[in-house]
Amino acid sequence: MEKEMLETENSNGIPEADINEMTVAENQQYLTFLLGEKVYGLEITNIKEIIEYGDVTEVPMTPDFISGVINLRGTVVPVIDLSQRFSGVPTKLAKRTSIIILELKNEDLQIEIGVTVDMVNEVLDIKATAIEPAPSLGSQIQTNFIKGMAKVEGTLLILLDIKNVLSVDELSQVGSINTVNSE
Repeated sequence: MEKEMLETENSNGIPEADINEMTVAENQQYLTFLLGEKVYGLEITNIKEIIEYGDVTEVPMTPDFISGVINLRGTVVPVIDLSQRFSGVPTKLAKRTSIIILELKNEDLQIEIGVTVDMVNEVLDIKATAIEPAPSLGSQIQTNFIKGMAKVEGTLLILLDIKNVLSVDELSQVGSINTVNSE
């Protein structure tokens, strides 16, 4: 005997299954973390894992914001110090300092990088309607690395577009560290 699937409709005539899909699409999940006193968020789709900070090997002749590389289960992963990248001040290593491992895809380049953060907070579901576009601060100040600003529980959360935190040239340089050290 064949079972029939029954769809209920809301008052607008839209099937409930479609409404549930729209609601899910409107919410995005972000991992929140601290850098200094500021709270940032990264979309979880690029995050592979979070690990405790430790054993970063410095690589000579790299930009200051590249802390070095780590051995992650046999793979050499470059580590970026986000605090150094944003403010020029290196992360102060503490008990809760973590490395967020990200998988980035950019046209012909796919790399894994780690980013150092002071402390990982939590994963938040943020409605698309709660996200404002990145502010315009004039032509002299870069804001392309900011995906948007989210209002969460009365505070403003800076949502990062990790692909724009590093330029294409810098991503290539980080990618070359990854491939040279993997050989």
